[in-house]
Amino acid sequence: MRAIWKGAVAFGLVNVPVKVYSATEDHDISLHQVHNKDGGRIRYQRRCEVCGEIIEYKNIDKAYDDGERTVVLSAEDFASLPVEKSREIEVVEFVPSDQIDPIMLDRSYYLEPDSKSTKAYVLLRRTLEETDRTAIVQFSLRQKSRLAALRVRGDVLMLQTLLWDDEVREATFPSLDEKVRVSAKEKEMSAALVESFSSDFDPENFTDEYQEQLRVLIEAKLEKGEALDTDETFGETDEDDGGGKVLDLMEALRRSVEKNREKKGSAGAKAGTPSPGTKTNAKKGA
Repeated sequence: MRAIWKGAVAFGLVNVPVKVYSATEDHDISLHQVHNKDGGRIRYQRRCEVCGEIIEYKNIDKAYDDGERTVVLSAEDFASLPVEKSREIEVVEFVPSDQIDPIMLDRSYYLEPDSKSTKAYVLLRRTLEETDRTAIVQFSLRQKSRLAALRVRGDVLMLQTLLWDDEVREATFPSLDEKVRVSAKEKEMSAALVESFSSDFDPENFTDEYQEQLRVLIEAKLEKGEALDTDETFGETDEDDGGGKVLDLMEALRRSVEKNREKKGSAGAKAGTPSPGTKTNAKKGA
């Protein structure tokens, strides 16, 4: 990995020099646009509407227009902002970790110690772990002031940038004002459905099926061209078990529980051991 930023975490008079790395990456297949008639590549050009010339990115500045006046801002103008010059990740408060609403989380970054001595880094990490606190910090990155949560992941400190409060929309749906009666039997059946799906989360058990199927499609088209038969490549799509019928809520819950129990039982039989769901049901029936 390549560091994208260097600075220091500052809390009180303590400074922790760090390097910042992107913690995530995009695995999507890269595609470009073409003309569907002849396959010609579609390209976007930065053309000046005054002189008509195509402009290189290095010669492009940004501007603000209030409707009457325009002010042009160069890279030097942005770099002159005091907050942009700062190389400090300032801790403004330590909060209980469960107070951070996941909807506010944005991008994630790893922090590596950038000093011969890692004592201050390790001290901050252990303090966060033992107090179950998350540090709320502010810093500037890529011409933008950031609010972030500084927390621990394994042995590493990480930053997760946060959306500003006014960037999170409030959800107001009139349909939720309607009074709905949920019976005890429906809640019981819904809980049984949750139990039939219960498991411990392991991200390695999940894959991006769309990207996998896209790779299969690309390989098949490279091999067979326009003669490709997608039904032959992917097989026929399974029909909906409901057969297009509209089921009432209780019936849908009942069928879902039965279907998932059968699925888990089948998986356990193939593995040679009873499934977790089967064990749970056996205890309840005892």
